Amino acid sequence: MQTKYFNDAIIGNKNIVASYNDKGQILRLFYSAPDYKQYLEYMNFGVKVNDSNLIKLHDDINNIYEQSYIEDTNILKTEIINTYFNLQITQTDFVPIKNNILVKKYKFKNRNTIDLNVNFLVHSKLLTDENNSVSGKVVQNGILQYSHDDILCITCTNKNISSHQINDSENNIETGIINDKDYIGMSADSSICYTIGNLKPEEEKSIDIIIYINKNKDKFKLDEIEQDLLKIEKIDLNKELEQTKKYWKKYVKDHTKLELKEETSYERKVKQIYKRTILLYPLLTNEETGGISAAVEIDEQRTQCGRYAYCWPRDAVFVTKAMDLLGMEKETEKFYKNFCKNTQSKSGMWEQRFYTDGRLAPCWGYQIDETASVVFGVYEHYKITKDNKFLKDNLKMCEKAVHFLQKYINQLMNIQEKEDLVKKEIEETYKDRVEKIPVSYDLWEMHEGTHLYSLASIYAAYNSMIKIYDEITLEKDASNNRLKNESIEKNKKIMEEQLEIIKKYVLENLYNEERKSFVRSIEDNKIDISMLGAVVPFNMFSPKEKKILNTVETINMNIRTYTGGYQRFEQDHYRNGNPWPVATLWMALYYIEIKDYKKAKECFDFVVKSASEYGLLGEQVDNSTMKPAWVIGLGWSHAMFIIVLNKLINRN
Repeated sequence: MQTKYFNDAIIGNKNIVASYNDKGQILRLFYSAPDYKQYLEYMNFGVKVNDSNLIKLHDDINNIYEQSYIEDTNILKTEIINTYFNLQITQTDFVPIKNNILVKKYKFKNRNTIDLNVNFLVHSKLLTDENNSVSGKVVQNGILQYSHDDILCITCTNKNISSHQINDSENNIETGIINDKDYIGMSADSSICYTIGNLKPEEEKSIDIIIYINKNKDKFKLDEIEQDLLKIEKIDLNKELEQTKKYWKKYVKDHTKLELKEETSYERKVKQIYKRTILLYPLLTNEETGGISAAVEIDEQRTQCGRYAYCWPRDAVFVTKAMDLLGMEKETEKFYKNFCKNTQSKSGMWEQRFYTDGRLAPCWGYQIDETASVVFGVYEHYKITKDNKFLKDNLKMCEKAVHFLQKYINQLMNIQEKEDLVKKEIEETYKDRVEKIPVSYDLWEMHEGTHLYSLASIYAAYNSMIKIYDEITLEKDASNNRLKNESIEKNKKIMEEQLEIIKKYVLENLYNEERKSFVRSIEDNKIDISMLGAVVPFNMFSPKEKKILNTVETINMNIRTYTGGYQRFEQDHYRNGNPWPVATLWMALYYIEIKDYKKAKECFDFVVKSASEYGLLGEQVDNSTMKPAWVIGLGWSHAMFIIVLNKLINRN
């Protein structure tokens, strides 16, 4: 497929997610989850004006573009003016809340002094392969593109097809003239043309395009599809637009928990990012399972990375913290009670990443902090809701995870196990690599070894588990269960012993006296922003301990860039080694811990200034332009923004 690395805008509902560039071109279309599957090789729209060749709406030298979301919604509006013909085109894209269709409303206005005869063309190619090859068929007022597994139909509610082409459309679409005798064919790309007609000066005409997606679950039933299309054609799209607008505006209002000023341009930008985060998270979340995608995909061919449209449990724990602060407690609860329970391995661990439907995604190792983070996250959610039932429902899951973490620590530090309740299970799962269990990838998935962040996450998981036990034993039914209490006390004792062992190990092995700083791993002495995890959020050390103060000074000398943003670690070359909002906001969290709000605000301001025009945060920031440099709309970046903003506003 074509490389298209930057999703500038994202729209959708609970089942459909679509991404766009800043010229209004649809780049990706997902159904029925935010990460799987993506249908489009491309979908291009264009006009033929008078005797011109095809004028691509989203790629023409004579076009001027202006794009924005309708305020507080996931509805995208793109204004296109073709200066050669003085033709103004208004494109409005939205996904209704209850109907699984993508609607593209177009309005054409002649700004010229002469008549303009306009034809509107759609050229669509779906992703195809040997086991799921795509074909095309003309149906009613549109074209059906189908494969063994899926169907996608482009149809129109207020125009009839004037011409179509099923086969070899790529060879002549540039002329703006398509014609084909076939009504059905074996091509993955097809095109259709609708006549807009003659536009007199200042006259307006419109066309409404609907993209319908479904799956062929049992067998291909053409008559059922045609019945669906008949129903779709009867939908009042103007009413749907208004209902979608009202839904998102109410959604933003219901989840706006902070009082934010809007007196200055800076304050308006902060509020824009805040609201865009609220609107982004439902588009990244699998409503059925609770899985949370890290981002909308940007690199299917893995030319620059290992892909992003998966659920990393660790990343999602940061997101659920932000969700709780936005009043999305039910979504957070579903992530833990449904997604995490269903994806936990028999041994108690979580693998590196999953599809949001819970299936195991491609991995290249495992990260111990994925497992530790879930236990930590369960208690963090409880601190918000004070729901003891939630703790009870997730108790066994957390206990299994902690047993796996204990196995990790025992093997890492050569501790002789007195008794391991799941030893047989773990050894059975890891028959051929029992001795390799301690080898974990770091937070950034680049280096195997023993890492400060990983150990700090386990430290936090143990503390969280102890607190979970304390809350549960306060319940009457628990206090009357002697065997259960004995088991709890035994587990608490093991964790308390290991807490001391972990902290001692870190102090003896991960503080470098020559650098006067903690280092990220046993295997190298590099400075890494994730070392701050030992302070915030995992509380292994207090923020003003001498060794921590030394470490922060070393971080500032080595990975702070000239713009005020922070890289992940020394000699970070991934995507040119840009600063990351996550890293910079992590530094802000540290400064908040020591009540240095001036420096915290400087870090926060860097992220605000580097947000996209629409309030979306990237994974990285280009120092030279101060714009997102990679993965626009990263859930983790937005999570850190919400967490820092909440702390800055509610400072003690």
